[in-house]
Amino acid sequence: MNRIYSTSYILALLLVISSSCSKEWLEPKPLSFLTAENVYLDKSGFQSLLITLRKDLKRQNSGQMNYLVMDFAASDLGSPWSQLDFYKLTPNTDTYYKFLAEFGEVYASIKNANVLISRIDDIKWENENDRNIILAEGYWHRAFWYYLLVNEYGDVPFVGEELTGAKLDFATHSRWAILSKIQTDLEYAVQWLPDLAPPGEISKGAGNHLLAKVYLANTEFDKAIAAATSVINGPYSLMTSRFGVAAGDASKNLMWDLHRPKNFNLPENKETILATVDRLEAPADARSEGLYTMRMYNSAWFQSFVRDSEGKPGMVLSGPQYDSLGRGNANVRLSPYYQYGLWKYGNQYWKNTTDLRRIDANWYDMDEIVYNNPASVDFGKPVNKAYLLDPQDSVYGLYASPLYITFVPHDDKAPRIVGGNGDWYVFRLAETYLLRAEAYFWKSNFTAAADDLNKIRERAQALPISAGDVTIDFIFDERARELFAEEPRHAELVRASYIMAKLNVGGYSLTDFSEHNYYYDRVITYNNLYTFKVQRLGNVAQIAPFHVLWPIPANVILANTLGVVNQNVGYVGADRNVPPLTDIP
Repeated sequence: MNRIYSTSYILALLLVISSSCSKEWLEPKPLSFLTAENVYLDKSGFQSLLITLRKDLKRQNSGQMNYLVMDFAASDLGSPWSQLDFYKLTPNTDTYYKFLAEFGEVYASIKNANVLISRIDDIKWENENDRNIILAEGYWHRAFWYYLLVNEYGDVPFVGEELTGAKLDFATHSRWAILSKIQTDLEYAVQWLPDLAPPGEISKGAGNHLLAKVYLANTEFDKAIAAATSVINGPYSLMTSRFGVAAGDASKNLMWDLHRPKNFNLPENKETILATVDRLEAPADARSEGLYTMRMYNSAWFQSFVRDSEGKPGMVLSGPQYDSLGRGNANVRLSPYYQYGLWKYGNQYWKNTTDLRRIDANWYDMDEIVYNNPASVDFGKPVNKAYLLDPQDSVYGLYASPLYITFVPHDDKAPRIVGGNGDWYVFRLAETYLLRAEAYFWKSNFTAAADDLNKIRERAQALPISAGDVTIDFIFDERARELFAEEPRHAELVRASYIMAKLNVGGYSLTDFSEHNYYYDRVITYNNLYTFKVQRLGNVAQIAPFHVLWPIPANVILANTLGVVNQNVGYVGADRNVPPLTDIP
């Protein structure tokens, strides 16, 4: 995106120019010969850019405050620990969470894809198939990021080509125009993507899975069913037997195996459609800083507010509890609904459910968090909430964790246990079934939707449901049970909110989307951290309907001096909006 140069930068530049006594400064002296003009000269040059695009996918799931963390912290399943008050998220204020920074970072990935797409015909290809396969993957990556953008920020500028000079006249495009464009691109891509691809690379299955999401967003439900079915009938299958690195451990189970990062890209894991590749043994510039699952999602059990019956510190950062939960920071403080209410069905609830996704062996429950300070008189006893410094700390700092998902030990001797390097799912066949179930639901084929939902539930040993149980809320409940820390939760809820508004379902409408939407209604209904008015660091938990979309960064709007980039309704600057463009050539 455009950069606003500071006064000091301009003055420094003028000083350099004025101090020169010759024209030598006009002669370019490149710092590197790895420029676009001498890299993208052949197939291997374009393949090197594909490696960058695949690496960009790790933005979503690795490092502190990654995109999945933000999506879960702004959803029905969790809330942010430090920015509970969403009114403090403004176009000018990026908080501890990167709601504004994500906007520019995603466009950086789109830029990489655009370089490939724009330059694909700058060379003469010996094999036209090679050209088409590489272009197909370039289209896939660009579509992946635009799908995220339009379901986080709504209407945004569509940049569809490499920018080689300054541009100050960006315009906002309709979300629907962008969806139509990436749908067309993906329809081309799936014709050329390979049926099978090495770990981390894009296959036809990944193409059709993303296309099914885009078809859903565009309310083309028959096409969504067809795209999902092509994946389901492809070279994939749900895992139903123990496998992988812990297969011989009788204390574990299938869901544990399915969520071990070392198992994601194993050839025997037929459920993986696409997973990132992130290994400690890789070169430093090829790996991330780690998954941070233990830090981001687990409770802050060790902090000083956890006192014993004498009012003394009850916890230390050592021992088996530290090895299991790590240095949790509650950046996604899990809602009570995700911990407990979500698992009630029939005569079962969280404590007696047969659902492997909530059984005791796979979770670290509250009664298992014990005082682990050997100096405490209560050493080894379960934490007593009555002794906490503040009763609200029981909401913020202590909660149950889905250990089978968050537990990612460090392969090195890391000084802080936060969740080490590891592969991570981007698309998995279980979600494909859930996408098809949703498409069937929108077509009122509740029997077919229940059949797909039961494929997932029965694998998890959960009670099967009937056609009469199928609602959009139940589908998103099932997504929560199956895809925690795997789907971009906020984005998918926004996608469904737009569908309901476009179809005028449930009293929703596109005309007042920022005042009345499914996303807000679901969050306020199921995430009672907002109804509790939880307080933390001077923030009181608050959220409003317009927070369905995140703000467009103000610096992007202000730098665009020759055009108008719209702001989302509810945020400062939206009064200057103009109608978004509805056509992308």
